Amino acid sequence: MARLVAYAGLLAKWNRTINLVSARSLQDPWRRHFLDSAQLYRLLPGPDAVVVDLGSGAGFPGLVLAVLGARRMHLVEADQRKAAFLREAARACGAAVQVHCARIESLMPWPADVVVARALAPLDRLLGQAAPFVGDSGQCLFLKGVGAERELTEARKKWKMQIDRIPSIADPTATILRIRGLSRVGGP
Repeated sequence: MARLVAYAGLLAKWNRTINLVSARSLQDPWRRHFLDSAQLYRLLPGPDAVVVDLGSGAGFPGLVLAVLGARRMHLVEADQRKAAFLREAARACGAAVQVHCARIESLMPWPADVVVARALAPLDRLLGQAAPFVGDSGQCLFLKGVGAERELTEARKKWKMQIDRIPSIADPTATILRIRGLSRVGGP
């Protein structure tokens, strides 16, 4: 808990100068950000799973998962200032992460067991970004809000997938989409 408290302190401090999260969300950071992220930990295949957090921003959910014990965490963030925050927060929390300061599409993908993302992009675009990392054998864990079903309808026009909907414990209007068996409609 002390490591998460240190993270929360850095978040509040850095958020004054760079926009990491909305100022209003910092009125309830433990539920809005930390619990929302932490609920994914139980869904990981294990602490040694290779996890890629796309669009890490302030480190939600990836940095929280690393603090909780995910040992092979990759944080992908294009904004240099946010990547600097991620490095500092990881150092302060003693979290072993690799920060990749680059646009997702510019990276040479590596095999991942799980791709996670929160508040990054509509599902059809997010699947296109995740697919090179998970192939058809990995899984995606995406935190989605009230528009999840609409996004799924759109995504199914381009993607075949197995979907589990897991209710969020942080927000009754949100859901976690666990996606496996990902492939494009009509082939590669």
